[in-house]
Amino acid sequence: MAFRRGKDDGSTEERWLEVDASMTGTLAFKDPVNLQINGRFEGTLDTKGNLSIGGKANVKATIRGEAIMISGTVQGTVMATSHVELLSSARVEGKVVSPRVIRKDGAVLNGTLEMTGGSEASPWMNMEELARYLEVDAETVMQWAQSGRLPSQRDGSSWRFERAKIEEWLAQEKIK
Repeated sequence: MAFRRGKDDGSTEERWLEVDASMTGTLAFKDPVNLQINGRFEGTLDTKGNLSIGGKANVKATIRGEAIMISGTVQGTVMATSHVELLSSARVEGKVVSPRVIRKDGAVLNGTLEMTGGSEASPWMNMEELARYLEVDAETVMQWAQSGRLPSQRDGSSWRFERAKIEEWLAQEKIK
């Protein structure tokens, strides 16, 4: 792992945490970070901030983040609250869920694309939206909400879920 630092001319540059290793497991960040995966990764990536999958990276994972840029190979599910950018060398096999997707010429997406409202459009999700986001059925979401396991609010006969609280809950559940 490495951090990119400021330029020699004194100007500042965003700092990135670069992972060049081969890893398996869960990598979760509670606070925003600029993360770049350059090697092999298999498992779950939960990020806040910017995530970049480098051109030589090979990732088999469920990826959740805000802004995700892919130039390598990804197999699995990619979920972004802001946007996903597929650069020309990107090869994605699986599912992409995001309010905004940018696809450069040459990028390949073999799977499904689900355009969502995103956190900018609505800070709240209904049961069906949350079930899709968590990749579980709506009945499971209802049971979790009724038992108090999931942060939720009753709205008449239905349930509402605040996106920010759900993301905090996800981060806490990953630690357990």
